[in-house]
Amino acid sequence: MKGLGELERSIMDILWAENTPLTAREVGRLIEDRDLAPTTVMTVLDRLARKGFLTRTRDGRAWRYQPAASRDAYVAELMLEALDMTGDRDAALTRFARAVSGSEAEILLKALTELEEE
Repeated sequence: MKGLGELERSIMDILWAENTPLTAREVGRLIEDRDLAPTTVMTVLDRLARKGFLTRTRDGRAWRYQPAASRDAYVAELMLEALDMTGDRDAALTRFARAVSGSEAEILLKALTELEEE
């Protein structure tokens, strides 16, 4: 999974936050910090759908777009890709575990314990 460009990330943030399928026009209205042509928004949405980040369904003449996966799933995939880039996964995981807060470490420990019990 590739990372997202700045505009792609902005659009994905909107779709993740709204948690409902949106048309290109609706997405365009929600982009506050840019003055984008509707065709630009449509092009980016189409590109995100082709990359597998979005699914789309017909709604009359328009398409409605929604994320194919949650933001959490996307971030987890990025973390796994970053881990694959290291030559020493054990060292990277150890460094990561030492860098998280106490409450985050507890969450990791709980998740690992649950996986072990399965």
